[in-house]
Amino acid sequence: MSSTDSIHGALSALDDAPVWLNSEPLTAEGLHGRVVLVDIWTYSCVNWLRTLPYVRAWADRYRDRGLVVVGVHCPEFGFEHDLDNVRHATRELGVDYAVVIDNDFAIWQSLSNRYWPALYLVDGDGRTRYHHFGEGNYEETERTIQQLLGIDEETVRVDAGGLFAAADWDTLGSGETYVGDGRGVGRVDSPVQLALNHWAVSGEWTVEEESAVLGAPDGSVTFRFQARDLNLVLTPPASGAPVRFTVLLDGEAPGNAHGLDVNELGEGTVDGPRMYQLVRRHGPIAPATFEITFLDAGVRAYVFTFG
Repeated sequence: MSSTDSIHGALSALDDAPVWLNSEPLTAEGLHGRVVLVDIWTYSCVNWLRTLPYVRAWADRYRDRGLVVVGVHCPEFGFEHDLDNVRHATRELGVDYAVVIDNDFAIWQSLSNRYWPALYLVDGDGRTRYHHFGEGNYEETERTIQQLLGIDEETVRVDAGGLFAAADWDTLGSGETYVGDGRGVGRVDSPVQLALNHWAVSGEWTVEEESAVLGAPDGSVTFRFQARDLNLVLTPPASGAPVRFTVLLDGEAPGNAHGLDVNELGEGTVDGPRMYQLVRRHGPIAPATFEITFLDAGVRAYVFTFG
């Protein structure tokens, strides 16, 4: 979607932001005359992660040609308010453009934003010329960047694989599912004979507003899903101690269907607060039953996502 509405207030909100990564503080006045790509993100969001290779590529290609990329980090979960966590994520994910911390959602609100991720293109006079919510529209977005910069050339070639691979939309039959009571749906009492997109916990779990926390070892979560990829946002205990886990797919070790954070035997470790890719299947995609068992207490589970 495109717009020519003024975004002066949104860029002015940058002036009051005290915490920046990868850059000295940027201001609306200092950005006058530059094309600005404002990228609303939060680091555990799979939808944002799948856009990152494109945003990085645009930052690299057009940095010396008048484009400034500003990543506005707006936390979805409590652990994403922690500056050390965000700083670590920017390093691990290769985010080298300017990042501003928007824990109080001041910039988010100045944009009247409602989505992760969201992208806004602002021209040199401070007007919004384009915006897009969610994934996709990469060629249209880059063509708009080129138009605002006065460039006409081939768009960048992006090889987005691994964690950043686009969802297999043709086979995707499961949607984002929150574990906490605040937005949770689909939870049932028993993991036996689950219907598609239903899930259950076993063991000493306490389900809270934002997440579920395991109070004793050997607790599990079982989910009946249809997708190539299954991801789960997890955090270790407050002590930071790692939490071991095992994954089963239809009652067996995942083998070559294991995700990036699991080996072929289904073994993995929660070693930090982030999204874990637990399943990546190959070949025909049919409904399957996923089970994860945590061998240590204290882990928190936040949201399942799929691709």
